Amino acid sequence: MRNGDFSREIAEIRPFYGKDPSQLHNSPAYDWVPRAQTAVLPNDIPRGDLCAMPDAGLHSYDSSAPDGVVPDAARLRRAAWASTTRRVRGPLSIAKNATSPKPGDLILARVDEIGFHGGLQLPDGRRKRLFVGDEIVVAYANRYAPNQFEAVVPRSYGPCQLVAGGGVAARVLSWHGSINKTATQITPLAAVAGATGAVANLKDYALPTLDAIPEPRPRVLAVCGTSMDSGKTQTAAFLVKGLSLTGLRVGFAKVTGTGSGGDTWLLKDACANPVLDFTDAGLASTYLEPPREIERVFLTLVGHLAKANVDAVVLEIADGVLQAETAALLKSPVFAANVSGVVFASGDAMGALAGTNWLRRYRLPLIALSGVVSSSPLQSQEAAKTTGLSVLSRQDLLRAQTVLGLLSATDRHGRTRNRPTGSRQREDDGVELRVLVPEASFHPSPHRDMAERRRDS
Repeated sequence: MRNGDFSREIAEIRPFYGKDPSQLHNSPAYDWVPRAQTAVLPNDIPRGDLCAMPDAGLHSYDSSAPDGVVPDAARLRRAAWASTTRRVRGPLSIAKNATSPKPGDLILARVDEIGFHGGLQLPDGRRKRLFVGDEIVVAYANRYAPNQFEAVVPRSYGPCQLVAGGGVAARVLSWHGSINKTATQITPLAAVAGATGAVANLKDYALPTLDAIPEPRPRVLAVCGTSMDSGKTQTAAFLVKGLSLTGLRVGFAKVTGTGSGGDTWLLKDACANPVLDFTDAGLASTYLEPPREIERVFLTLVGHLAKANVDAVVLEIADGVLQAETAALLKSPVFAANVSGVVFASGDAMGALAGTNWLRRYRLPLIALSGVVSSSPLQSQEAAKTTGLSVLSRQDLLRAQTVLGLLSATDRHGRTRNRPTGSRQREDDGVELRVLVPEASFHPSPHRDMAERRRDS
């Protein structure tokens, strides 16, 4: 296809995207097919156009491509590979046959218009600045982000959007009212093929699935919260750091959410080892996955951390407790049987109260509060008074007294679970320590951290 022809095709579909995101609501999410679609399907692009490229000569390329790209797929080698592809290994080539995309399928795509996500997280942690015309390798996935986009895997290989900085391709359905840019527009050029010649999928490179957590089981602390940007990742990172400062070896896993390299590197900086997330279990996102699949991811990640002989595991459960996949996991007997304690992150005292009531309804071992609420002394006092739980700031979580108190609380919850039926017990044991927090430790820095993460997520 000549460049001029492609420009005309893009001009024809541009009104469907436009500068005003509300225009997307006028089209069915799955069934609308742009007129340019037949011109951009992988099978309609000449093989030589994708696989053959002149030698670079003196030009250098900062390639993030994995090892094993076949010699005649030069554009795959020169493309920027997203962090969601970090487990992918060769042999890799251009797929000769591709029908409709599935979650986890890898595609080579071209950036057509820079929108909300102006950068792409690479496997090595670097954030690449995107330019129109850049070619990138990303994974199809659904996305649920209340403060950004809701998006789904399209039914065809037509133009779509980059909906996450970690490297997720999908079709946008809705977005937060504060989003003042459309999603970055991309056009799939070709599907990526794996060793068998079939379209490569992240599940092809995942850790072996485990259906049980091996003995001896480490202590497992889970961090969940009211919603996106409630401070869960910061809470998890400082909890990991605090535990590691006591001499414990701590593993970390993010069980649900959308693939983000920034979270992975933050937890490594906090001294978690190993650091895993759902992409290690073969998913670029957990949105719209069935409960059994989420349980598989949970057992696989915690099981592999246990096999690494860690002393403690910290988990992050994405989004809020009312989000469908998160709620299903928290209600699951698998979760209840394997999690020793839950730390709940919220943005304010009312959210803390509602969240603790929800968690207590399902008899989960809630031991403390944290998150953005901890940046306000008054909100922290309200939350502590109404829930009976300690509100821990990031600096609190670095103190040995605090984190050892959390571990002690998990012991009490374990004994509570084993009490005979009918025995009296308190509604929630919490952390039996009084956390004295100096005034200087309360500051709005969690908001700044989340603003930086938002640009990269």
